[in-house]
Amino acid sequence: MANISEPIPVKYFVAILYKDSEYLLQAQEKLTKFLGKLDFEGEDHNFDITGYYESEMGSPLLRRIITFKRLRSPQDLSEMKIKCNDVENGMSVSGNRTVNLDVGYLDHNKIILASAKAAGQKIYLKKGIYADLVGRYKKGRYQPFEWSFPDFKAGYYDQELNIIRSNYLTQNKENS
Repeated sequence: MANISEPIPVKYFVAILYKDSEYLLQAQEKLTKFLGKLDFEGEDHNFDITGYYESEMGSPLLRRIITFKRLRSPQDLSEMKIKCNDVENGMSVSGNRTVNLDVGYLDHNKIILASAKAAGQKIYLKKGIYADLVGRYKKGRYQPFEWSFPDFKAGYYDQELNIIRSNYLTQNKENS
């Protein structure tokens, strides 16, 4: 019989979609209040692979990935998504979001994003939130799945995700 144990802590990140850098900075400030200090900020990437958000948020849109110093339990994912949704709603102007916050985590072998939308590959957690497996580490990168976001599938963030993974592995080793 297998021993039951607590999950290994994971590295939380938020992929922030935005048009105006003023809103990016406001979102980052709000996120640090419940996720703690930043320890990584990626580059701004053009978010031009889909026009899904343009009618609400305008264009051109950018996406930046940030991570947080403190490792946390994967069990916190639902709570983090609800808090990110609260930030999005609180920063909305005339009913339109100024930022879209995709919170998730990675560990040595996978990337999980939180979602409020059901789909075949998503696993229900609690409070209307699902876990969406969007990448598995193999051959030196997180390999996307057919359902992964187009920008993740296109490899826009591969270099940054490898840096974040390396930071995570170092942190996890130091905390063991």
